[in-house]
Amino acid sequence: MKNMNAIVVSNVSKSFLYSENRTSSIKTLLINLLTFNFKAKSSEKKVVLKNLTFTIKKGDFVGIMGRNGAGKSTFLKILSKIYKPNSGSVTINGKVVPLLELGAGFSPDLSGYENIFLNASILGFAKKDIEEKISRIVEFSELHEHIYRPVKNYSSGMLVRLAFAIASHVEADILLFDEILAVGDVGFQKKCLNKIEELSKLNKTIILVTHSPNQIQQFCNRCIVFDDHGVLYDGSAQGGTDCYNTLF
Repeated sequence: MKNMNAIVVSNVSKSFLYSENRTSSIKTLLINLLTFNFKAKSSEKKVVLKNLTFTIKKGDFVGIMGRNGAGKSTFLKILSKIYKPNSGSVTINGKVVPLLELGAGFSPDLSGYENIFLNASILGFAKKDIEEKISRIVEFSELHEHIYRPVKNYSSGMLVRLAFAIASHVEADILLFDEILAVGDVGFQKKCLNKIEELSKLNKTIILVTHSPNQIQQFCNRCIVFDDHGVLYDGSAQGGTDCYNTLF
């Protein structure tokens, strides 16, 4: 029987260690350098995610909400294999394409055109596959007259256009979007949301991190609300936005 689970998250926890040098001033630092008098750095453990457990089915359109610092972005980075959990496991069935940080996967000195090949290859796609789609990627981005300029000269809105055009046109089973549509003009945001809805109808699994209750209710069949390092709510889109609104 074909596996209908796209993502299985089992008891996943993630924390980070932050070190602080106890030196209080530049003067003290210079004295310590001259006298070889160094104090050990203190480390503080910050728990970001704690014991996450849930399953996402193939074809689900899941919205993730929560206050800033609730661990939403960290969770997507675990799914993208940028971070490893400290404990627990994540099982992913399918090709993942993340769109998480503005400009991630781009080389600033290369042109937009060259970065299409670079970014798509980082995502694991062959040059032949990219060549077949490049005209559609450029067309969707609407960067025609700018596509041969170095991306270091792009505005944030232009970077979003290029990044989204690539992510939405390469073949993927699971797509991750982390508030990336908060940047750019309203017209292009609407175009992106329409494209995401189109991909959802093709039975792609989509995870959208957003602070917009309207986007959750319009597009998602499920909403997960993060709070206090874990899952506060997991259910319908309406129930999720109602829960989210109680946090403020």
